[in-house]
Amino acid sequence: MNSNKPLRVLVVDDTVLYRKIVSDVLAAIPGVELVGTAHNGKAAISKLASLKPDLLTLDIEMPEMNGLEVLGHIQQHAPHIGAIMLSTLTQEGGAMTMKALELGAFDFIPKPQSGTMAENRKKVADAIVPMLHAFRRRSKVMGVTRSIARPGKPVATALPRKAAPTTRRRLLSSANRSRSEIIAIGISTGGPNALAKMLPMIPKDIGVPIVIVQHMPPMFTQSLANSLSGKCKITVREAKQGEPILPNTALIAPGGKQMKIVAGADGKSRVVKITDDPPENSCKPSVDYLFRSVADHYVGRATGVIMTGMGSDGTQGLKLMKQNGASIIAQDEATCVVFGMPKEAAETGLADAVLPLHQIADAIVKTVRIG
Repeated sequence: MNSNKPLRVLVVDDTVLYRKIVSDVLAAIPGVELVGTAHNGKAAISKLASLKPDLLTLDIEMPEMNGLEVLGHIQQHAPHIGAIMLSTLTQEGGAMTMKALELGAFDFIPKPQSGTMAENRKKVADAIVPMLHAFRRRSKVMGVTRSIARPGKPVATALPRKAAPTTRRRLLSSANRSRSEIIAIGISTGGPNALAKMLPMIPKDIGVPIVIVQHMPPMFTQSLANSLSGKCKITVREAKQGEPILPNTALIAPGGKQMKIVAGADGKSRVVKITDDPPENSCKPSVDYLFRSVADHYVGRATGVIMTGMGSDGTQGLKLMKQNGASIIAQDEATCVVFGMPKEAAETGLADAVLPLHQIADAIVKTVRIG
């Protein structure tokens, strides 16, 4: 993480063990300066003015003042400070994490639940290092270190960034393009907020199924589905093994598993298959894994959507979908929290349309209603 100015990080956790683990990890990362620790939210807020952190690693569940309350304070008084949450792998922890992301947290890390100190340190390091790189890149693009939106403004769109021209290549203009019969979405960092804005714009009678991979660990995808279900006109739920692919229903791949589409017993219907296959691109669930199956079973009758996220998961699957006649939509850089996953599709011509977040739902509907 090379930069003239180090990224200043304050570790906030009520557990001595996790303060130690996270502090040790941060101290070993070049370009990162550990400026201090705090044992609860109240103590953290009292240190903001003197320590001047760019970023907090923030436990959600703490006495006196929890992580959500700290985020609320930052929104009001220090919106330039970012936050990466540390969350427990429980249903309650998942629900609170969804709320933290809605409040503007940059991303989250599940707390390791077992293992030695060294093993847990490695797990935290493997998760947080790419997040810090992404946070810094995003800060450079914006020209200021800032990842928490001002009150009432969404994280992905609240911050000024030079917008690339909207690109619509062949998405709606091709007379030879068949209407899509399934929508497949791949998304990662910034995804919960992006989905919370985009999916409610999908009409309840869109008439086709939607399948989604959002990079998340177990428990958290169920919380995400519950959160989106209350916002959307269509049905949204975490996918279950063997369930049929139904119109007007969005299925989210369960965290820690792989999801693909397979033929039903009648050879005509399509159903979900949940597997414990290995990670792809270090991701489980993986976008590529899902997209390959959509390419195989919906030749010329699918829409692939690649949205905000770190890394390149989804690129190879999109290429196969495109070869098989799918329509491809990529989120533009200006509205991505991290312009990683959509980058190649947007810049190489793989995408038929490169669009800001607020235009994606309309483009999806048009691929379904061609002709």
